[in-house]
Amino acid sequence: MNDSDIVILGAGIHPFGRFDASAQDLGAHAARAALADAGLAWSDIEAAYLSRMYLPATSGARILRRLGGTDIPIVDVEAACASGGAALRQAVLAIRSQDVETVLVLGVEKMPRGFMDPSMIYSPWQIRMGMSMNPAYWSMRAMRHMHDYGTTQSQIARVAWKNHRNSVHNPNAMYRKEFSMEEILASPLVCDPIRRLEICAPNDGAAALVVTTGRRARQLGGNPVTIAACIHTIARYSADFRCPADSMSATIENTGPTALTARKAYETAAIGPDDIDCFEVQDTDAFCEIEIYEEIGLCGLGQGGPLVEAGHTDIGGRYPVNMSGGLISKGEPVGASHLGQVVELVGQLRGQAGARQVADARTAMAHVLGAGGNCAVTILRH
Repeated sequence: MNDSDIVILGAGIHPFGRFDASAQDLGAHAARAALADAGLAWSDIEAAYLSRMYLPATSGARILRRLGGTDIPIVDVEAACASGGAALRQAVLAIRSQDVETVLVLGVEKMPRGFMDPSMIYSPWQIRMGMSMNPAYWSMRAMRHMHDYGTTQSQIARVAWKNHRNSVHNPNAMYRKEFSMEEILASPLVCDPIRRLEICAPNDGAAALVVTTGRRARQLGGNPVTIAACIHTIARYSADFRCPADSMSATIENTGPTALTARKAYETAAIGPDDIDCFEVQDTDAFCEIEIYEEIGLCGLGQGGPLVEAGHTDIGGRYPVNMSGGLISKGEPVGASHLGQVVELVGQLRGQAGARQVADARTAMAHVLGAGGNCAVTILRH
Protein backbone atom coordinates (compact mmCIF):
# COMPACT_ATOMS: atom_id res chain seq x y z
CA MET A 1 0.00 0.00 0.00
CA ASN A 2 1.33 3.41 -1.03
CA ASP A 3 0.49 6.71 0.64
CA SER A 4 -1.25 7.84 -2.56
CA ASP A 5 -3.47 4.76 -2.77
CA ILE A 6 -7.16 5.12 -1.99
CA VAL A 7 -8.27 2.45 0.44
CA ILE A 8 -11.28 1.09 2.28
CA LEU A 9 -10.47 1.32 5.95
CA GLY A 10 -13.87 0.33 7.34
CA ALA A 11 -16.80 -1.76 6.08
CA GLY A 12 -20.21 -2.26 7.66
CA ILE A 13 -23.56 -3.75 6.71
CA HIS A 14 -27.13 -4.12 7.90
CA PRO A 15 -28.47 -7.53 6.80
CA PHE A 16 -30.63 -7.54 3.66
CA GLY A 17 -34.27 -8.61 4.04
CA ARG A 18 -37.61 -7.17 5.13
CA PHE A 19 -37.61 -5.08 8.30
CA ASP A 20 -39.98 -2.88 10.28
CA ALA A 21 -37.03 -0.54 10.87
CA SER A 22 -36.87 2.79 9.00
CA ALA A 23 -34.30 3.71 6.37
CA GLN A 24 -32.71 5.93 9.02
CA ASP A 25 -32.33 2.94 11.34
CA LEU A 26 -30.86 0.72 8.60
CA GLY A 27 -28.42 3.36 7.37
CA ALA A 28 -27.24 4.45 10.79
CA HIS A 29 -26.58 0.81 11.72
CA ALA A 30 -24.36 0.25 8.65
CA ALA A 31 -22.57 3.60 9.03
CA ARG A 32 -21.76 2.98 12.70
CA ALA A 33 -20.47 -0.50 11.83
CA ALA A 34 -18.16 0.89 9.13
CA LEU A 35 -16.85 3.61 11.46
CA ALA A 36 -16.19 1.07 14.20
CA ASP A 37 -14.37 -1.18 11.74
CA ALA A 38 -12.20 1.77 10.70
CA GLY A 39 -11.55 2.82 14.30
CA LEU A 40 -12.91 6.32 13.58
CA ALA A 41 -15.58 8.62 14.96
CA TRP A 42 -18.27 10.28 12.84
CA SER A 43 -16.51 13.60 13.51
CA ASP A 44 -13.47 12.26 11.58
CA ILE A 45 -15.46 12.07 8.33
CA GLU A 46 -15.01 15.03 5.96
CA ALA A 47 -17.70 14.22 3.37
CA ALA A 48 -20.37 11.59 2.80
CA TYR A 49 -22.26 10.14 -0.16
CA LEU A 50 -25.55 8.24 -0.01
CA SER A 51 -26.56 5.86 -2.81
CA ARG A 52 -30.30 5.28 -3.12
CA MET A 53 -33.03 4.99 -5.74
CA TYR A 54 -36.38 4.85 -3.92
CA LEU A 55 -35.71 7.09 -0.92
CA PRO A 56 -36.76 10.77 -0.95
CA ALA A 57 -34.53 13.80 -1.51
CA THR A 58 -31.89 14.66 1.12
CA SER A 59 -32.09 11.16 2.57
CA GLY A 60 -28.34 11.12 3.17
CA ALA A 61 -28.49 14.11 5.47
CA ARG A 62 -31.60 12.78 7.23
CA ILE A 63 -30.08 9.34 7.84
CA LEU A 64 -26.66 10.56 8.94
CA ARG A 65 -28.12 13.17 11.27
CA ARG A 66 -28.66 10.17 13.56
CA LEU A 67 -24.88 10.25 14.04
CA GLY A 68 -24.80 14.00 14.75
CA GLY A 69 -24.53 17.27 12.85
CA THR A 70 -20.98 18.04 11.67
CA ASP A 71 -21.51 20.57 8.81
CA ILE A 72 -19.87 18.30 6.21
CA PRO A 73 -21.23 17.95 2.65
CA ILE A 74 -23.59 14.98 2.30
CA VAL A 75 -24.69 14.20 -1.25
CA ASP A 76 -27.34 11.76 -2.52
CA VAL A 77 -26.36 9.77 -5.65
CA GLU A 78 -28.68 7.78 -7.93
CA ALA A 79 -27.68 5.61 -10.90
CA ALA A 80 -30.24 2.76 -10.79
CA CYS A 81 -28.66 -0.54 -9.70
CA ALA A 82 -25.21 1.03 -10.13
CA SER A 83 -25.95 3.74 -7.52
CA GLY A 84 -23.49 2.32 -4.99
CA GLY A 85 -20.71 2.19 -7.58
CA ALA A 86 -21.42 5.75 -8.68
CA ALA A 87 -21.32 6.96 -5.07
CA LEU A 88 -18.08 5.11 -4.36
CA ARG A 89 -16.53 6.61 -7.48
CA GLN A 90 -17.50 10.10 -6.31
CA ALA A 91 -15.73 9.44 -3.01
CA VAL A 92 -12.61 8.25 -4.86
CA LEU A 93 -12.61 11.36 -7.07
CA ALA A 94 -13.12 13.67 -4.07
CA ILE A 95 -10.12 12.15 -2.30
CA ARG A 96 -8.00 12.29 -5.45
CA SER A 97 -8.79 16.00 -5.73
CA GLN A 98 -7.18 16.43 -2.27
CA ASP A 99 -10.22 18.41 -1.12
CA VAL A 100 -10.95 15.74 1.51
CA GLU A 101 -9.08 12.72 2.83
CA THR A 102 -11.64 10.59 4.67
CA VAL A 103 -15.13 9.91 3.27
CA LEU A 104 -18.13 7.77 4.23
CA VAL A 105 -20.06 6.04 1.43
CA LEU A 106 -23.45 4.70 2.50
CA GLY A 107 -26.04 2.77 0.51
CA VAL A 108 -29.59 2.37 1.85
CA GLU A 109 -32.87 1.19 0.38
CA LYS A 110 -36.37 0.17 1.41
CA MET A 111 -37.90 -1.37 -1.69
CA PRO A 112 -41.58 -1.82 -2.54
CA ARG A 113 -42.65 -5.42 -2.90
CA GLY A 114 -43.00 -7.00 -6.33
CA PHE A 115 -41.40 -6.02 -9.63
CA MET A 116 -39.83 -2.60 -9.85
CA ASP A 117 -42.27 0.12 -10.90
CA PRO A 118 -41.62 0.75 -14.63
CA SER A 119 -42.63 4.41 -14.21
CA MET A 120 -39.40 4.85 -12.24
CA ILE A 121 -37.52 4.24 -15.50
CA TYR A 122 -39.76 4.58 -18.57
CA SER A 123 -42.04 7.24 -20.01
CA PRO A 124 -45.80 6.53 -20.08
CA TRP A 125 -45.76 5.99 -23.85
CA GLN A 126 -43.03 3.35 -23.47
CA ILE A 127 -44.95 1.54 -20.75
CA ARG A 128 -48.09 1.45 -22.89
CA MET A 129 -46.07 -0.19 -25.67
CA GLY A 130 -45.51 -3.14 -23.32
CA MET A 131 -42.44 -5.14 -22.32
CA SER A 132 -41.42 -2.65 -19.63
CA MET A 133 -41.23 -5.16 -16.78
CA ASN A 134 -37.61 -6.20 -16.34
CA PRO A 135 -38.10 -10.01 -16.23
CA ALA A 136 -39.39 -9.78 -19.82
CA TYR A 137 -36.10 -8.63 -21.29
CA TRP A 138 -34.07 -10.87 -18.96
CA SER A 139 -36.10 -13.75 -20.38
CA MET A 140 -35.60 -12.69 -23.99
CA ARG A 141 -31.83 -12.47 -23.54
CA ALA A 142 -31.79 -15.91 -21.95
CA MET A 143 -33.88 -17.46 -24.73
CA ARG A 144 -31.67 -15.90 -27.40
CA HIS A 145 -28.52 -17.20 -25.69
CA MET A 146 -30.04 -20.67 -25.44
CA HIS A 147 -30.90 -20.56 -29.14
CA ASP A 148 -27.50 -19.26 -30.27
CA TYR A 149 -25.16 -21.21 -28.00
CA GLY A 150 -27.05 -24.21 -26.66
CA THR A 151 -27.20 -22.91 -23.09
CA THR A 152 -29.55 -25.18 -21.12
CA GLN A 153 -32.11 -24.70 -18.39
CA SER A 154 -30.01 -27.03 -16.25
CA GLN A 155 -26.97 -24.72 -16.62
CA ILE A 156 -29.07 -21.71 -15.65
CA ALA A 157 -30.42 -23.60 -12.64
CA ARG A 158 -26.85 -24.53 -11.67
CA VAL A 159 -26.16 -20.81 -11.01
CA ALA A 160 -29.11 -20.62 -8.61
CA TRP A 161 -28.10 -23.92 -6.97
CA LYS A 162 -24.58 -22.59 -6.36
CA ASN A 163 -25.71 -19.23 -5.02
CA HIS A 164 -28.38 -20.65 -2.71
CA ARG A 165 -25.80 -23.13 -1.40
CA ASN A 166 -23.34 -20.30 -0.69
CA SER A 167 -26.01 -18.24 1.10
CA VAL A 168 -26.34 -20.77 3.91
CA HIS A 169 -23.11 -19.36 5.36
CA ASN A 170 -23.98 -15.67 4.95
CA PRO A 171 -25.74 -14.15 8.00
CA ASN A 172 -26.51 -11.00 5.98
CA ALA A 173 -28.53 -12.79 3.25
CA MET A 174 -32.33 -12.67 3.11
CA TYR A 175 -32.67 -16.32 2.07
CA ARG A 176 -30.31 -18.86 3.65
CA LYS A 177 -31.57 -22.19 2.37
CA GLU A 178 -29.98 -24.69 0.01
CA PHE A 179 -32.16 -26.12 -2.77
CA SER A 180 -31.64 -29.15 -4.96
CA MET A 181 -31.46 -28.82 -8.73
CA GLU A 182 -34.78 -30.64 -8.91
CA GLU A 183 -36.44 -28.11 -6.59
CA ILE A 184 -35.08 -25.19 -8.58
CA LEU A 185 -36.21 -26.59 -11.93
CA ALA A 186 -39.64 -27.40 -10.46
CA SER A 187 -40.20 -23.93 -9.03
CA PRO A 188 -42.86 -21.82 -10.79
CA LEU A 189 -41.99 -19.96 -13.96
CA VAL A 190 -41.72 -16.18 -13.61
CA CYS A 191 -40.94 -15.52 -17.27
CA ASP A 192 -39.76 -18.48 -19.35
CA PRO A 193 -37.08 -19.77 -18.79
CA ILE A 194 -36.56 -17.89 -15.49
CA ARG A 195 -38.06 -19.55 -12.41
CA ARG A 196 -38.88 -18.31 -8.94
CA LEU A 197 -35.77 -19.77 -7.32
CA GLU A 198 -33.61 -18.26 -10.09
CA ILE A 199 -34.55 -14.61 -9.58
CA CYS A 200 -33.79 -11.97 -6.96
CA ALA A 201 -36.33 -10.14 -4.80
CA PRO A 202 -36.33 -6.41 -3.98
CA ASN A 203 -35.92 -5.79 -0.26
CA ASP A 204 -34.41 -3.57 2.47
CA GLY A 205 -30.81 -3.18 3.55
CA ALA A 206 -27.80 -0.93 4.01
CA ALA A 207 -24.03 -1.09 3.55
CA ALA A 208 -21.27 1.43 4.25
CA LEU A 209 -17.58 2.01 3.60
CA VAL A 210 -15.02 4.38 5.10
CA VAL A 211 -12.67 5.44 2.32
CA THR A 212 -9.37 7.28 2.83
CA THR A 213 -5.78 7.55 1.59
CA GLY A 214 -3.03 5.03 2.13
CA ARG A 215 -1.18 7.71 4.09
CA ARG A 216 -4.05 8.17 6.53
CA ALA A 217 -4.60 4.41 6.81
CA ARG A 218 -0.93 3.92 7.64
CA GLN A 219 -1.27 6.44 10.47
CA LEU A 220 -4.43 4.85 11.83
CA GLY A 221 -3.48 1.19 11.45
CA GLY A 222 -6.27 -1.31 10.89
CA ASN A 223 -6.67 -3.60 7.89
CA PRO A 224 -7.12 -1.46 4.75
CA VAL A 225 -8.06 -2.81 1.32
CA THR A 226 -6.91 -0.87 -1.75
CA ILE A 227 -9.35 0.31 -4.43
CA ALA A 228 -7.46 -0.54 -7.61
CA ALA A 229 -10.28 0.69 -9.86
CA CYS A 230 -13.79 2.08 -9.50
CA ILE A 231 -15.48 2.69 -12.84
CA HIS A 232 -19.05 3.81 -13.63
CA THR A 233 -20.26 4.10 -17.22
CA ILE A 234 -23.44 4.39 -19.23
CA ALA A 235 -22.87 2.42 -22.41
CA ARG A 236 -24.26 3.48 -25.79
CA TYR A 237 -26.28 0.29 -25.89
CA SER A 238 -28.08 -1.51 -23.08
CA ALA A 239 -30.52 -4.43 -23.05
CA ASP A 240 -33.27 -2.28 -21.54
CA PHE A 241 -33.31 0.16 -24.51
CA ARG A 242 -36.12 -1.69 -26.19
CA CYS A 243 -39.73 -0.72 -25.64
CA PRO A 244 -38.92 1.05 -28.00
CA ALA A 245 -35.84 3.19 -27.38
CA ASP A 246 -35.81 6.96 -27.85
CA SER A 247 -32.60 6.59 -29.87
CA MET A 248 -29.93 4.06 -30.71
CA SER A 249 -26.31 4.57 -31.64
CA ALA A 250 -25.46 3.66 -35.21
CA THR A 251 -21.80 3.01 -34.46
CA ILE A 252 -20.40 -0.27 -35.74
CA GLU A 253 -19.26 -1.37 -32.29
CA ASN A 254 -21.98 -1.25 -29.65
CA THR A 255 -20.18 -2.76 -26.67
CA GLY A 256 -22.59 -3.65 -23.86
CA PRO A 257 -22.35 -1.99 -20.44
CA THR A 258 -20.61 -4.84 -18.61
CA ALA A 259 -17.94 -5.49 -21.23
CA LEU A 260 -17.23 -1.75 -21.58
CA THR A 261 -16.99 -1.07 -17.84
CA ALA A 262 -14.97 -4.19 -17.07
CA ARG A 263 -12.50 -3.31 -19.81
CA LYS A 264 -11.96 0.17 -18.37
CA ALA A 265 -11.60 -1.26 -14.86
CA TYR A 266 -9.00 -3.81 -16.00
CA GLU A 267 -7.05 -1.05 -17.73
CA THR A 268 -7.14 1.18 -14.65
CA ALA A 269 -6.05 -1.63 -12.32
CA ALA A 270 -3.49 -2.89 -14.87
CA ILE A 271 -4.70 -6.48 -14.48
CA GLY A 272 -6.93 -8.94 -16.32
CA PRO A 273 -9.66 -11.40 -15.33
CA ASP A 274 -7.18 -14.21 -14.68
CA ASP A 275 -5.52 -12.03 -12.02
CA ILE A 276 -8.72 -11.79 -9.95
CA ASP A 277 -9.36 -14.33 -7.20
CA CYS A 278 -13.10 -13.84 -6.56
CA PHE A 279 -16.11 -11.99 -7.93
CA GLU A 280 -19.47 -10.61 -6.80
CA VAL A 281 -21.68 -9.89 -9.83
CA GLN A 282 -25.23 -8.82 -10.70
CA ASP A 283 -27.33 -11.99 -10.65
CA THR A 284 -30.75 -10.37 -10.83
CA ASP A 285 -31.61 -13.68 -12.46
CA ALA A 286 -29.54 -16.82 -12.83
CA PHE A 287 -29.04 -16.42 -16.58
CA CYS A 288 -27.68 -12.90 -16.06
CA GLU A 289 -24.73 -14.36 -14.14
CA ILE A 290 -23.89 -16.67 -17.06
CA GLU A 291 -23.89 -13.73 -19.46
CA ILE A 292 -21.66 -11.72 -17.12
CA TYR A 293 -19.06 -14.53 -17.03
CA GLU A 294 -18.60 -13.99 -20.75
CA GLU A 295 -18.66 -10.21 -20.67
CA ILE A 296 -16.04 -9.83 -17.91
CA GLY A 297 -13.74 -12.28 -19.67
CA LEU A 298 -13.98 -15.44 -17.59
CA CYS A 299 -14.76 -17.42 -20.75
CA GLY A 300 -15.57 -16.97 -24.42
CA LEU A 301 -18.93 -15.97 -25.86
CA GLY A 302 -21.42 -18.80 -25.41
CA GLN A 303 -19.21 -20.64 -22.91
CA GLY A 304 -20.81 -19.34 -19.69
CA GLY A 305 -23.13 -22.33 -19.34
CA PRO A 306 -20.34 -24.93 -19.54
CA LEU A 307 -18.22 -22.79 -17.17
CA VAL A 308 -20.76 -22.95 -14.34
CA GLU A 309 -21.70 -26.56 -15.14
CA ALA A 310 -18.07 -27.62 -14.67
CA GLY A 311 -17.95 -26.01 -11.22
CA HIS A 312 -15.41 -23.34 -12.17
CA THR A 313 -17.46 -20.58 -10.49
CA ASP A 314 -17.92 -22.48 -7.20
CA ILE A 315 -16.07 -21.22 -4.13
CA GLY A 316 -13.35 -23.82 -4.70
CA GLY A 317 -13.26 -23.29 -8.48
CA ARG A 318 -10.99 -21.28 -10.74
CA TYR A 319 -13.27 -18.21 -10.73
CA PRO A 320 -15.37 -18.13 -7.53
CA VAL A 321 -18.49 -16.01 -8.15
CA ASN A 322 -21.08 -14.75 -5.66
CA MET A 323 -19.69 -16.35 -2.54
CA SER A 324 -22.26 -14.29 -0.60
CA GLY A 325 -25.14 -16.08 -2.31
CA GLY A 326 -25.57 -13.22 -4.78
CA LEU A 327 -28.71 -11.15 -5.23
CA ILE A 328 -30.69 -14.36 -5.75
CA SER A 329 -30.15 -15.12 -2.06
CA LYS A 330 -29.45 -11.71 -0.53
CA GLY A 331 -32.17 -9.81 -2.37
CA GLU A 332 -31.56 -6.42 -3.98
CA PRO A 333 -31.97 -3.22 -2.00
CA VAL A 334 -30.85 -1.18 -5.01
CA GLY A 335 -28.96 1.64 -3.29
CA ALA A 336 -27.08 -0.77 -1.03
CA SER A 337 -26.44 -3.49 -3.61
CA HIS A 338 -22.94 -2.66 -4.90
CA LEU A 339 -21.67 -1.52 -1.51
CA GLY A 340 -22.92 -4.82 -0.08
CA GLN A 341 -20.85 -6.63 -2.70
CA VAL A 342 -17.79 -4.59 -1.72
CA VAL A 343 -18.35 -5.32 1.99
CA GLU A 344 -18.37 -9.04 1.13
CA LEU A 345 -15.16 -8.70 -0.87
CA VAL A 346 -13.40 -6.71 1.84
CA GLY A 347 -14.15 -9.62 4.18
CA GLN A 348 -12.85 -12.10 1.59
CA LEU A 349 -9.58 -10.21 1.09
CA ARG A 350 -9.10 -9.91 4.84
CA GLY A 351 -9.70 -13.64 5.27
CA GLN A 352 -12.81 -13.05 7.40
CA ALA A 353 -15.49 -14.83 5.31
CA GLY A 354 -15.66 -18.03 7.35
CA ALA A 355 -17.20 -21.04 5.58
CA ARG A 356 -17.55 -19.10 2.32
CA GLN A 357 -13.91 -17.96 2.30
CA VAL A 358 -11.95 -18.18 -0.97
CA ALA A 359 -8.49 -19.51 -0.17
CA ASP A 360 -5.63 -16.99 -0.49
CA ALA A 361 -7.83 -14.27 -2.04
CA ARG A 362 -5.77 -11.15 -2.83
CA THR A 363 -7.78 -9.45 -5.58
CA ALA A 364 -11.53 -9.15 -6.10
CA MET A 365 -14.11 -7.61 -8.44
CA ALA A 366 -17.61 -6.28 -7.73
CA HIS A 367 -20.01 -5.68 -10.64
CA VAL A 368 -23.49 -4.16 -10.91
CA LEU A 369 -25.70 -3.44 -13.92
CA GLY A 370 -28.90 -1.43 -13.95
CA ALA A 371 -31.44 0.55 -15.91
CA GLY A 372 -30.36 2.88 -18.68
CA GLY A 373 -27.07 1.06 -19.19
CA ASN A 374 -25.70 2.12 -15.80
CA CYS A 375 -22.86 -0.25 -14.90
CA ALA A 376 -20.21 -0.10 -12.16
CA VAL A 377 -17.15 -2.26 -11.58
CA THR A 378 -14.86 -2.00 -8.55
CA ILE A 379 -11.59 -3.91 -8.32
CA LEU A 380 -9.95 -4.39 -4.92
CA ARG A 381 -6.56 -5.71 -3.85
CA HIS A 382 -5.00 -6.54 -0.51
